Amino acid sequence: MKTLSILFIAFAFFMQPSQAGLGLVQSDPTVRKKHFNLDKGVAIQGYDPVAYFTQNKAVKGSAAHTFTHRNVTYRFASAANLKAFQENPGQYEPQYGGWCAYAMGAAGEKVEVDPETFKITDGKLFLFYHTFINNTLTKWNKDEPALHRKADASWSKLIQS
Repeated sequence: MKTLSILFIAFAFFMQPSQAGLGLVQSDPTVRKKHFNLDKGVAIQGYDPVAYFTQNKAVKGSAAHTFTHRNVTYRFASAANLKAFQENPGQYEPQYGGWCAYAMGAAGEKVEVDPETFKITDGKLFLFYHTFINNTLTKWNKDEPALHRKADASWSKLIQS
């Protein structure tokens, strides 16, 4: 048992910062609530995270179908979507705590999003800031691989604070 404990401590000490940070946000609900983009305690401004995948569009959730996953509350358009999320929340939660993926990659900043401006890449949901004159999704698409790497690194650093 002592050897196992030493191995665990050594592993945790030598983990890369990005892995350690992602593990922290996954394991500590208080960190999640502090860093996730919540509007009156609700993620994605009340939009259904499952609908992005099943309907390929942003759909408002209902207070009747609400679920809190490790201190982050989500709303769903249907009981079926709620059930799908409960069975695999990691598949449906937005990246970077629901903040703008472009801003996280370009500047390491938490920037509000337009929940109707999104992209699904490699089975992950990315949200973007969008106004009449500025759509960060188009900027993201111009250099997605580099911005994605930078956003991952920025989010990892952010959640360690």
